[in-house]
Amino acid sequence: MTDDMRIAALEGRLRKLEDEAAIAALIASYGPLVDAGDADGTAALWAEDGSYDVEGWRMSSREDVRAMVLSGSHQEIITGGSCHFLGPAHVTVDGDEAIAVCDSILVRRRDDGFVIERAGVSHFQLRRLPEGWRIAHRKTRLLDGSVEARTLLVEGVRGRPV
Repeated sequence: MTDDMRIAALEGRLRKLEDEAAIAALIASYGPLVDAGDADGTAALWAEDGSYDVEGWRMSSREDVRAMVLSGSHQEIITGGSCHFLGPAHVTVDGDEAIAVCDSILVRRRDDGFVIERAGVSHFQLRRLPEGWRIAHRKTRLLDGSVEARTLLVEGVRGRPV
């Protein structure tokens, strides 16, 4: 292997690691931003035409995600005390597109402490834009034992879109 070939291989490996780290950071920032009620910051995680499909609520744009954060139902959750926690993501990068999957929980404050209100799986399709990696599509389902939820997990780990 020539020096040029080795350098090219190293650059490719470095870019892959940088992409995986950037995507993991993007996904990890969702919880803090949405719990803070930062509608603009949360929406900026999505591509302009990005979508978010979560149990009967389909958002079809960055502006829809922003509106969700500002909605009365979301504001009720965060002003009562909440933690949207997304676990470590499994990321598969393929050029300027990527697939990621992670488990997530919503923890809410109650009078006597905190309770886990929901546990879900989030499957992400991402794309590299001039401003960096952004969510093109996120599909979230309850981890209720359903075939759909389990399929999101498996396809995400395999790096395949759903």
